[in-house]
This record gives sequence, C-alpha cells and structure tokens, in this order.
Amino acid sequence: MSDQLVRNLERQVDQLTSRFALQDLTSDYCHGFDKRDWERFLAIWWEDCVWEIGPPFGTFTGHDGIRRAVKDVLWPAWKASTHFTTNLRVTFDGPDRAEGVCDVDCIGTTSDGQAQTVSATYRDRFERRGGLWKIKLRNVTMHHFSPLVGITLSAPR
Repeated sequence: MSDQLVRNLERQVDQLTSRFALQDLTSDYCHGFDKRDWERFLAIWWEDCVWEIGPPFGTFTGHDGIRRAVKDVLWPAWKASTHFTTNLRVTFDGPDRAEGVCDVDCIGTTSDGQAQTVSATYRDRFERRGGLWKIKLRNVTMHHFSPLVGITLSAPR
C-alpha cells in the first residue's frame, strides 16, 4: 500500500472517530442541561469558550460564564426541559478544528409553570486539544420561543 493511501485512510478514520466525538458533545449538551448534570454539561466546553445564546439571555464566556448562564439564569428559569438536536452537519477545517451546525427543538416548563416550545439553530466551532474535542464557540439563533397556552406537561399517570 502506498504512503499516500495510508495517509488518506488515516485521515478518513480520524474524521470518522472525530464525527462521533462531536456528535457526543452535541448530545451531552442536551443530556447535561436537561438532566441537570453539571459535570457533564461543563465538560463539553473549553475554558476559553464563548456561548452566544442571544436575546433574551446574552453572551457568556469561559467556564465562569457558562456557570452563570446555567446555574444563575437558565436552570432557575426552567422547571424542566427536553432538547432534541437534529441535522448535525460537520465540516473539518483541519485535523483539530471543525465547524458544526444543527437544529434544536426544546419543550419544557418554565419556573412559573408555563409550558414552552423553543426552536433554534446551533452553530458550533469545535477544537481538538491534546486529543480531546470540545466546543470553543456555540452561537444560538432563536427561531421561536413560544408559550403552549392551555398545555400542562406532566408524566403519565
């Protein structure tokens, strides 16, 4: 087998395993947030990350910013939530950088008891450092943030 063919195969295998790692980051965002698993949620972000949630929440930087966003703003605002991400598309900018875009729908109940639905697009910048992929930047574009009037979200009885 030629050296070029071996290098191409190595690159393809690396991108395949990287895609799985990036999919896991996308899923761990949802699981960490919805199940209020702080360690899982924080583990997806680089220390120098930026999370641009946009209106009405704002932009948060670094692990301290992530902590403020989640523990001081978002978790107190949501009694319960369930995120569904889909259509993840990854483009590599080199062996240790990738861009991702996916759509998200979230349904939940705010702390005042109002059922809500949210739809957004996440645009991510992923970086691999020391062999580990994490999110460097997540930009959120909200499509709607709407109350579900007359709906109560509850477990089956």
